[in-house]
Amino acid sequence: MGGRPRSSLAGLLVALVVAAGCAVGGVSEPEGQQPAPPRPGGGSSAGAERTRADGTTSVAEFRQDVADAQSIAERYWAAQFRASGQRFRPIRRIIPYQRAGEVSCGGQPLPRNNAVYCSAGDFIAYDVNWSVAAFRQVGDAFVFYLLGHEYAHGVQARLGIRYSYTIQQELQADCMAGAYLGDSVRAKALRLADGDLEEFREGLLAVGDAPDQPWFAEGAHGTAEQRTESFFRGYERSLAACDLS
Repeated sequence: MGGRPRSSLAGLLVALVVAAGCAVGGVSEPEGQQPAPPRPGGGSSAGAERTRADGTTSVAEFRQDVADAQSIAERYWAAQFRASGQRFRPIRRIIPYQRAGEVSCGGQPLPRNNAVYCSAGDFIAYDVNWSVAAFRQVGDAFVFYLLGHEYAHGVQARLGIRYSYTIQQELQADCMAGAYLGDSVRAKALRLADGDLEEFREGLLAVGDAPDQPWFAEGAHGTAEQRTESFFRGYERSLAACDLS
């Protein structure tokens, strides 16, 4: 047990656990998120860079945050399933990619500026350049939200949850991501630093639908306000607020 001496979300009290497995193409469930505006001089170089939120951030720190967020998500959902008498199966793999089409899901190439849970292949894939740019601009809390949201889609698949409209699936995943983070903070598996809650808000603002996006459209995720409300409802009230029953 232990954690890195960081002044932000990644001050963890849990050991790192990384799920292994191989990715197989399946039914695509692209998240369609709008990318956060990149910082000037951003990108995925291995060097450190100044950022408003957390001081110094590097790709190495980003990768560690992804591993930490995955570890906490696996432990959290394993405990939730165990409490309900079920066995939890971790998501098989988390795959970073750099180019459009580098990873496919069900024969559909994944685009840039995106993060996806692929149900048939049971993997999460994300554009590492976009994610690192958002990490540097918004802060490390964005990484924990992003992985929490995609992991929630994996849990939905395990529970057989499928709504008629995309927006219902997405807002529930936001709520579940909030519950995973809020419960982990309350259980002291995760420590928030000053500014982390605001980072969550900024990250949600970056991935909201355009105001004129019809709520019933395929791929709709919800406005920034809807996504923020769903996330913090789960964060404050846990899974009971996420309509899982």
